[in-house]
Parts: sequence; C-alpha cells; structure tokens
Amino acid sequence: MQKLFLLFTFSFLLFAAQAQQKVLADKIIAKVGDRIILHSDLTNEMADMNRQGTPLPPNATCGLLQNNILGKVLVLQAERDSLKLDDENLEAELDNQIRGFIQAYGSKEALEEVAGKTVYQIKEDFKQPFRERKLADMMRNKIVEDVKITPTEVKTYFDKIPKDSLAFYESALEIGQVVIYPKPNKEVDAYIIQELLEYKRQIEKDHKSFELLAKLYSEDPGSKDNGGQYTINRNDKFWDPTFLATAFRLKEAQISQPVKSKFGYHIIQLVKRNGDDAIVRHILRIPPVNDEELKIAINSLDSVRSQIIAGVINFGTAVNKYSNDEESKFNGGFMANQNGSTLVNIDQLDKDMVLILKNMKIGDISQPQVYTDQRNKKAVRIIYLKTRTEPHRENLKDDYNRIAQRALDEKKNAAMQKWFNQKTKDYYISIDDEYKQCDNLNQWK
Repeated sequence: MQKLFLLFTFSFLLFAAQAQQKVLADKIIAKVGDRIILHSDLTNEMADMNRQGTPLPPNATCGLLQNNILGKVLVLQAERDSLKLDDENLEAELDNQIRGFIQAYGSKEALEEVAGKTVYQIKEDFKQPFRERKLADMMRNKIVEDVKITPTEVKTYFDKIPKDSLAFYESALEIGQVVIYPKPNKEVDAYIIQELLEYKRQIEKDHKSFELLAKLYSEDPGSKDNGGQYTINRNDKFWDPTFLATAFRLKEAQISQPVKSKFGYHIIQLVKRNGDDAIVRHILRIPPVNDEELKIAINSLDSVRSQIIAGVINFGTAVNKYSNDEESKFNGGFMANQNGSTLVNIDQLDKDMVLILKNMKIGDISQPQVYTDQRNKKAVRIIYLKTRTEPHRENLKDDYNRIAQRALDEKKNAAMQKWFNQKTKDYYISIDDEYKQCDNLNQWK
C-alpha cells in the first residue's frame, strides 16, 4: 500500500472548482460500504491543488482515489465505534470555514458569484463532507493515541538517514523581548481626532469617496490599498473588541465617530451586514510620539534591564509586568514562528533587530532600542538572546525535537497502515474498471 493515504483530506473548495470547471458528466467510481466516491471528487481535488500551487504527485488520480477510499473507511469505523461529534463546535468550525472563503474572495457577493450559490447553500453542501472529515480525524487520533517514541527509537531512525540526505539548517535563534509603546500626549490625540472628524465631514457633506480618503490617509497597511475595506465577523477573536463593537452598532452606510483601539484612532463605515458577518471600511490614524515620550520609555526599559541583570527580577517577570507586546507577552516574551516554535530563523527578523543581535552573546540583554513595528507604531524594546544555533547539518544534539517528531510521525504512519490493512477487509469496497491500472488499489479490485 502506498503512503499517499497519509495525505488524506477532504476538499473544501469544491464549489469553486465546480464554478470554474463545469463537470459535463459524473459517475460513481468507487463504493465503500454505503458510501460512494464520484469522479468529480477527484477532479475537484486536483483543481484545488493546482490553484493552491501544490504539485500533483505521479498517478494523482490513483493516489487520490486511495485517499478517498481510506477516508471513507475511517468514517465508517468512527460511526461503528460510536464516536460522538460536538454539533455546536462542528457548526462553529463550519461557520469559520465559510468566513474564511468570504475573506479570501473579498465579500459574500463575490463568493456567491464564483460559487453560483448562496452562502446558505454552500454551507449546506459542506456539512456532510465537513462532518466526515472531523469523524475521520477523530478516528485517526484514536488509532494512534497510544503510539509513543523512545530516545532509542529516535536514534535508530536518525542512523538510517543517509548522511548526504541530512537537512541543512540556517542559524536559528530564541529571542525574547520586552516592548513599551510610548503614550502620545493629549494634544496629539486631539489633533488626530480632529483629522478624522474632518474626513468624516468630507465624506458626509462634500460627498468625497471613503475609499479614496482611506487610500490617501489611512495608516493601516493591511487595508489601505483596498480602500480601507475588511470583511469581519462578530465572533472572530483577532479583531480589536472596540473596533468590532463599534462596527456592529452602525447602520449600513453610517460612519462612526472617531474611536480608539490598540492600533490607533479610526473612523469606521458599515458597508453591509448579514447577521454576524459584515463588510466595513475604516481609516486608521496613528498618533505620533515625540522624542520626549520615547526618552521616557527608553529610561523605563533601561531600569528594567538593570533589574534583570542584577537578578532583582527575571526576564519572564519583566515581560508580564512591563511589556505591551500582545503577540509575545503571553509566550513569555519569546517570538515564535508559524509552527509555534520559539526557534526563529534570522530572516524572519526585522533588520534593526538583526543588527543588534549581531554583537550579542547568549544570555545578553540589549540596550533599549527604538523601532517601528509592523503596524507603523513607534516602540521601544530590550532584546534577550537565549539561544543561537549555528548553520549546521542536522544532528541529534541540536535537532533532537524535530527528528523525534519525524520519527514519531513515521511510527504513527506505520500504525495507520497496519490498521488499514486489517480493517479494510471488514468493508465492502468496489472500484470502477477505469482504475484497473492503479497498482495501489489491487487489494480492493
């Protein structure tokens, strides 16, 4: 049996594939128990992979059909074992998936135009495959939940890797920071508020375009070029609460008074609302801070640095007590990559941080540094260099955790393959003759 079944997924962009590539004819190409697999299931999955830039493996149709068959077996076994889904969580996750599509296409109307269906119809179409995917995930987790890995097994796994195939890793660092955002004075705040009130007046009285003013004056890099527009949902946690609450209090086309969020000051316009979903525009202005305010923050962090070096407080305490950076504060002050690891590559850091780290040793804490963050806000930080790996070939000393994870994944894959070899015999499986050339399906023909 090929290992391609480990790629088993359900396609969640089927509606887009169907809209962009009309299926002239469809037929049942396989049955697993009372579940069917359609020819369009494979063509739509391949269309999704092409759109996402995922290279198709050799004999893609054979591999994808195998994935679908094994997926159905997982679902049927989950039902046979009476695994229970939380319907409320399932509904919430499905709603999040639909909101993701709306965000990707820019608006609900654009999504519906591409899909040729209403959002309600799309959601109904997704319910069954979404439910099956969750059941399959639950069943897979149940199968491998007791699979563990020992240090001896990790070493055995590593020793089998050909030396010329070992990965090469660039320098990675574990970096903590304490960040303070200086507070601008009240006169500056008042000036920014008056600017936003003037933009509001120009839109409402002079009939100027909100989109144009956003492109000219907004300091939000995420929406500026799009005329300040976002698609939001009342239940999304990553939006600023004040921004979200203000937007959902507005009537369509209404523009808010200036409101303050953690990013700065905004005026917000509600373009359209549908239940908990809304399309909004906003103009963000960030109050500038002057040299005196920066100096106060620098002096404060200089004092914090002295306390850490003297052992009066540790770095974690300093983060909890003084840092204003939400992204790293709840991670002990440490930066993290997309996988959640606190080991980050140097190319993920801003150039100002790279320059400071160049002359730092392990355990050093930098002098306070003024910098501009990704939201264009000026801040002051001290940097703690906890660890640094040199560029190197993969080895057990420096890379044990990632090697152990791969070894564990391989062991889980073997457990899954063994389970499939045993369980597929318990289910009626039939495959269309069109796929008789697929060697990986021989056991079921």
